[in-house]
Amino acid sequence: MRALNLPSFSSGRFLLLWSCLLSLFAAVPAQAAAEDTLVMQPSGADFFIDGSYYSVLEDPSGRLTIHDVRRPDRASQFAPSTGAPNMSNTNSAYWLRFTVRNDDPSDTHWYLDLFDSHINDVRFFQPTATGYRQFHTGADLPFVTRPHPYKDFLFDLPLPLGQTQMYYLRLTSNSKTSFRAMMRNEPVLLTHFQAQYGLLGGFYGVLFIMVVYNLCIYLFIGEQTYLRYVLYVLSCSLLFLSEDGLGFEYVWSDLPGLNHLINAGAPVLLLFTFMHYARGFLDTALRVPRLDWWIRLVGALSVVLLLADIIVVRSGFSFWLYLLPYCLIYYAAVLVYQQGLRAARYLLLAHALVAVSLVFLITRKLGIEFLNNHFTVYSMNAAFVVEVTILSYALGEKIKGIKDARLAVQARLVKQLRKKHLAQDRLVEQLQQNQQLKDQLNSELEAQVARRTQELSQQSETIAAQNRELVRANGLLALQSAAIEKLNANLQHDLQQAQTARVLAKEVDFGEFSQIYPDKDACLSYLADLKWANGYQCRKCGYEKYCAGREPHARRCTRCRYVESATAYTMLQKCKFSIVKALYAVFLINAHQGNYSSQEMSRLLDLRQATCWSFSQKVMEAMRRRRQSLDYEINESWTHILLDATSETEEASESDFSASLSQKV
Repeated sequence: MRALNLPSFSSGRFLLLWSCLLSLFAAVPAQAAAEDTLVMQPSGADFFIDGSYYSVLEDPSGRLTIHDVRRPDRASQFAPSTGAPNMSNTNSAYWLRFTVRNDDPSDTHWYLDLFDSHINDVRFFQPTATGYRQFHTGADLPFVTRPHPYKDFLFDLPLPLGQTQMYYLRLTSNSKTSFRAMMRNEPVLLTHFQAQYGLLGGFYGVLFIMVVYNLCIYLFIGEQTYLRYVLYVLSCSLLFLSEDGLGFEYVWSDLPGLNHLINAGAPVLLLFTFMHYARGFLDTALRVPRLDWWIRLVGALSVVLLLADIIVVRSGFSFWLYLLPYCLIYYAAVLVYQQGLRAARYLLLAHALVAVSLVFLITRKLGIEFLNNHFTVYSMNAAFVVEVTILSYALGEKIKGIKDARLAVQARLVKQLRKKHLAQDRLVEQLQQNQQLKDQLNSELEAQVARRTQELSQQSETIAAQNRELVRANGLLALQSAAIEKLNANLQHDLQQAQTARVLAKEVDFGEFSQIYPDKDACLSYLADLKWANGYQCRKCGYEKYCAGREPHARRCTRCRYVESATAYTMLQKCKFSIVKALYAVFLINAHQGNYSSQEMSRLLDLRQATCWSFSQKVMEAMRRRRQSLDYEINESWTHILLDATSETEEASESDFSASLSQKV
């Protein structure tokens, strides 16, 4: 096998590069002597190998060898291809067979150039005197396994003059692709190397310049859109390095796994960085907020579906998922341009060029023969160079527009400040005039104040004399007021005593009674004062010191902690209705000497008749016991009945006796 020496590109060959590139695009394909035979002709031109020059055999098992496919039964299964074969089944191996005849008398070496550098496994079988020699390479293997250090798969076609030989290719790919190759002689191939690597070097040079230029602008002015643009251009560079194979050739040549990862992830990264940059450039969050929400949602879903297709599905047609986000961005650019952002027209122009190049890419992915030449193959590179240049200019114009708007705002502010300064000058002048008027007025006021002060001093002497007379009058009024207050207090005390005496002496209505005992608290206070009028003594231990209990007016023994309420051991103990009404009921029954109807009491107190009758019996029994007591006095106060607790004591004793009896039993 001859080693191919790749020439280095120098500046002295710049004109030669362009002339060679034009000659490449104008080259006429060689005409095969037969339909299924590739002919090496002395014209020196390379030509594209279309489907009429080879046959295809699909191996679903992937286990066939060169000896298997050469057997007559397998050889008859090779089917002629009418176009570029689509390797749609990623689990199958595809065998390609083609025949080559050498009619070139010159000592020119020919090569088979396989374009798609992403095919995972490539095996080229070269005929020898004893059989076939295998060259094994592919994207799954390190770069050093390739016969020639070139970004495409390049294989030698050593064939003596006048002979015809059959060659085989075995291809396996994890993604759907199509077979595309050219047959080139050595002089044309060297010229192609110079032109191709030179143009690709210029392409990446432009991208590098754009990155450095916009990164410097970002570091100087701190505008986030420039940083987003730098990230977008870097993702473009990574995508093209993986797409054209230069990254695998020069950067990560010993890492095929990393090469696969970059090949799969670079388009997703490009989509993400482009949407991030476009949203910031167009200000969609401010100008079209609702559409911006849809752009973010569709972008996120597209990224998730792309990753799912790369990792799980592996359909090979995930490039269709890029269309919807890009269309939304394009539509947003149209709306923003209509709103007045003139820089958006550059984004529309740049994406129109990229859309044309994407048409050629999609047709190649689908195996459609549509203007497949060097211009269309590298149209995306050219489109992206134009795009990043236009977008860089558009970004500059946008920043310039922002700067002009800022300058306009500053000019308006300066104008307003000038007006403000003029107004301040006029105000200062007015203040000076006001100060002069103020001084004049102050002098006049001082004279008036002096005159007025003299008048006031005379009036103050008159007022002082009048004040002395008023002081003597006030002393007399104070003595009269004190006497009146004392008289009012005595009258109030006498009135209260009269009311109380009237209550104690005769019948009053419930309204008047309620004025003396208005609520439960007043009744409990009165009952507690009546119950402990002679001092407190604990019923359990006889201790005389107490503190307040939880209930109002209850008392707790500080020694044994026994609590006694105000109603305990009184007529009102365990009373089931209002204590105010109960107090008034005791008063009525005592005033009528027990001859008060329970029906009338029920109507007056708004209680059940049975309740009133039961309480009346209880009060009359207490009155009977009171009359039989030794200290009973005729016409004594009805309040003595309140302290009668014989019935409650008896009930408590009976309950204690029953409890003790049950314990003994």
